[in-house]
Amino acid sequence: MSGLFDLTGRVACVTGASAGLGQRAAIALAAAGAQVVGVARRTDALAEWEQSVGPAAATVAADLSQRDQITDIAERIATPFGTPDIVVHAAGINTRETADEVTDAGWDVTMNLNLAAPFFLTQCFVPQMRAKQWGRVVNFASLQTTRAFPGGVSYGASKAGIGQLTRAMAEAWSCDGINANAIGPGFFPTELTGPVFADPERAARNAAQTCVGRNGALDDIDGPLLFLCSDASRYVTGQVLMVDGGFTAK
Repeated sequence: MSGLFDLTGRVACVTGASAGLGQRAAIALAAAGAQVVGVARRTDALAEWEQSVGPAAATVAADLSQRDQITDIAERIATPFGTPDIVVHAAGINTRETADEVTDAGWDVTMNLNLAAPFFLTQCFVPQMRAKQWGRVVNFASLQTTRAFPGGVSYGASKAGIGQLTRAMAEAWSCDGINANAIGPGFFPTELTGPVFADPERAARNAAQTCVGRNGALDDIDGPLLFLCSDASRYVTGQVLMVDGGFTAK
């Protein structure tokens, strides 16, 4: 049974690998045997992660919000180990602009990075996945995929879009052996949720809202991620798996 989660021989790409859940995903996939390409903007953080993992890791410094660069970025990702079999889209931005303050620039960068990049980057890799009849796509959804939070107009819209994008990807490509699913994290201590955890009372309220009574720890993502990236999920596609301690169950 343990072989179901073994990623030896697989190549994975993880966006947002310089910090937070993206970096945790990259660590978990490498530990499971995959060769992993981490993608992010910050070269110093990427280099530190690559050094910690060793020969099974490679990095690509890139800004995925620049849609006209996606094809070039995909070619760079495929250079170290070949075209990825697994693509994890963890890169994201939350401008936290209120509805009255949303700007064109804030809206565009949010939609480009959070919603457009997962589709167009995956699209680049589909022909090779199809030829192998095997692929795994894991998008990052959010509590805001289904819930409205203050200051979350553009972010929430992008994450709601991820829910439907995941289903549409599954409809389009699962017949070719390419399964598409999403993970919806609850409150984890990352740079993106820094303002939440900087307020102890707010963090405590969020913990109390869960069924398990606590906020997430980074390693809580490992099991769900490995499930969705491996043969263990061969009959699971088009789903959003909430990894939120039961926050959305209450």
